[in-house]
Amino acid sequence: MAGVGVKLKRIYEKKSIAANVLGIGYSVIITVAPVLFIVASVWVMENALGFADESYLTRDLFSSVILYIFIFSLLAVHLLFSPVLSRFVQDAIFEERYGDVMPCYQVGLLLTLLFGCIPGAVFSLWVHFAGGVEAGFVFLGYCGYTAMIFVLYSMVYLSVCKDYERISLFFLIGMAAACLCALLLRYGLHVEVTYSLLSALAVGFLLIGILEYTALKNYFPENSGQYKLVFVYCKKWWKLMASNFFYVLGLYIHNFVFWSHETRSVVAKSFICNQNYDMATYIAIFTNISTLIIFISSVEMNFNKKYKAYSEAVIGGKWGDIDAAGSRMFRQLSEELLNLVRLQFIITVTVYLLCVVILPQLGFAGSIMRIYPCLAAGFFILFIMYAAMHFLYYFNDFAGAVLTAAGFCAVTFLGSVLSMGLSETWYGLGIVLGAFAGWTLAYARLRWIERNLSTYTFCEGTMLRREDREKPDGKVYDRKTAMMSEGEGTGDGA
Repeated sequence: MAGVGVKLKRIYEKKSIAANVLGIGYSVIITVAPVLFIVASVWVMENALGFADESYLTRDLFSSVILYIFIFSLLAVHLLFSPVLSRFVQDAIFEERYGDVMPCYQVGLLLTLLFGCIPGAVFSLWVHFAGGVEAGFVFLGYCGYTAMIFVLYSMVYLSVCKDYERISLFFLIGMAAACLCALLLRYGLHVEVTYSLLSALAVGFLLIGILEYTALKNYFPENSGQYKLVFVYCKKWWKLMASNFFYVLGLYIHNFVFWSHETRSVVAKSFICNQNYDMATYIAIFTNISTLIIFISSVEMNFNKKYKAYSEAVIGGKWGDIDAAGSRMFRQLSEELLNLVRLQFIITVTVYLLCVVILPQLGFAGSIMRIYPCLAAGFFILFIMYAAMHFLYYFNDFAGAVLTAAGFCAVTFLGSVLSMGLSETWYGLGIVLGAFAGWTLAYARLRWIERNLSTYTFCEGTMLRREDREKPDGKVYDRKTAMMSEGEGTGDGA
């Protein structure tokens, strides 16, 4: 993310209020702008097409389809393959093997589509035959789901290329096109409201994916055909896949637990959700989403510089320089975490108070607002845990990352199961306990790396190349054979 850091540094160097506002705005654009564009476009289309006049069952079914599209497309893309593919592309760019990027993209896209689309097709058939939903409605929902997988998958590669502004621009274009398409279908062709909405979203998502793929082809026009290297990377970096799997699963597992609660709702005998808990989760995430903005800005501006200085000292510096650079790096790491906690605490408290005052006036009251406070605290800790976990990736401590993510996921699941028997106020206790457990493990691991930094840096390698082949004979010297050889040599000489 060095490209982001350079741009942020240029902005903040002016040291003015306008520069600070511009820096925050840029951070928003490269982090949450795509999500905001989608939410805004759906809201505009629903109001422009008169979606509120539709029947309750129709509105509930459409909301369930949208919820499942976003949740399970994210799981399909990020649950397994995206971190390893991102690592592959970064290494290929660093080693100037640009022709290996497109093979990675194609293999990864095939694996992701198989992983996501086959279960999606099975579920769609179930929705149609068991739930009695019209085939056209199910097909459009499935098209939107597949297109969103394409969009999120291509975003992984453009993010590696540091092209965050273009990603946001593509989302703006795609969602604007979706709004125009919805108006055309509804008022020009007189298509039903829900069909117009689903068709427009599918078209918008597909347009975004095509734009992303076109930009990627412009970056990497060559194709080396080295498809097997991707599978080699998956085997080599399986710990990275495991840590990402547990982290992403932990983000949603508490929702899945409450989908089995007695307060859940089932639409068309297929779509299961818990509207109050899911809405409270959504509000809690946006209460703390600024953590990502602060973290990106701060890490790119400060810690990355110290980490680079330590790496350069290791390559060609004296022991005193290496030790001093390592100490400065970990001091900066501690400062980053503390500053992140301070700033985010102020922002979270402010946003929380605004939500408590404003949201009830907009109709978000009752059960939602009773569940929300505990979830807000949980996601506050969770995003701090993610920052610590990100630092573990800096030091290639994938074992520590797996331990952190697995602990977070397991404790979140168990805590959510237990909290279902408590009052609504404590429904979010699972995410609180899970995030705190993950944070504790990540921080303990960072402290361990700090105490053993020299050993961790210089003694983790190997002097010999590792190969998978038959083990050689353990006998390296035979005394009798050596004596016979010496005797024959002596006789020949006589």
